[in-house]
Amino acid sequence: MSKRHRVQFNGGSDARLAGILEMPEGGEPQAYALFAHCFTCGKDVLSASRIARRLADLGIAVLRFDFTGLGASQGDFADTNFSSNVRDLLCAAEFLRGERHPADLLIGHSLGGAAVLAAAGDIPEAKAIATIAAPADPEHVIRQFACAIDTIRQQGQAEVELAGRPFVIKKQFLDDLDSHRMGYIHELGRPLLIYHSPVDQTVSIDEAADIYNRAMHPKSFISLDHADHLLTRREDADYVANTLAAWVQPYLSGGPG
Repeated sequence: MSKRHRVQFNGGSDARLAGILEMPEGGEPQAYALFAHCFTCGKDVLSASRIARRLADLGIAVLRFDFTGLGASQGDFADTNFSSNVRDLLCAAEFLRGERHPADLLIGHSLGGAAVLAAAGDIPEAKAIATIAAPADPEHVIRQFACAIDTIRQQGQAEVELAGRPFVIKKQFLDDLDSHRMGYIHELGRPLLIYHSPVDQTVSIDEAADIYNRAMHPKSFISLDHADHLLTRREDADYVANTLAAWVQPYLSGGPG
């Protein structure tokens, strides 16, 4: 069983962010990982908690946290965007670096995967990167509220339903996506592992192919054959954690690349 430590740190907008550091039971971790959750989800979504706990059981400590305005973190979600998520990730990496150990592994689920890919260039200590059901471009997320885009652009904001909950999306969110710099996948310079399900109904597996084609070697792909987008089945989350722990081992001692 892992040991769970609740932590707090300042995010990119100075809001206090809430996190959980899953530590292996007994002894020092062989590595530290940073986990970015899916769009509007939170650190306690089943995929994040199960993967983090299983990795801790396998000797890898994991910090998972709520992005600004979500879960137990402070701030207003309506004022956040993809760039603020990236800044929150960098703050989480800085927290790990200062309080425990630099992040050896970056893990991102769905839009969190896109954020990890974008943030990786500013987390040079990370030796490897893994994405789960991630889009190649953050703009993909607007498909989840496509029917409200005209309203958002005309009226400045709209309330949309995401994962069964209401969220306010402002025009600044769309503007931020439009201004985002591309090319970072090609420039990662670290080993990359891509997980995706061929039956994912939220983010097409074509996005995984796009990420794979843009990335330089070493790069790997693992199919989650029967998994849904949120990895709601425990066996799918455990499979990700088990294979990820095995895949990353050669890179933990060998350094980046």
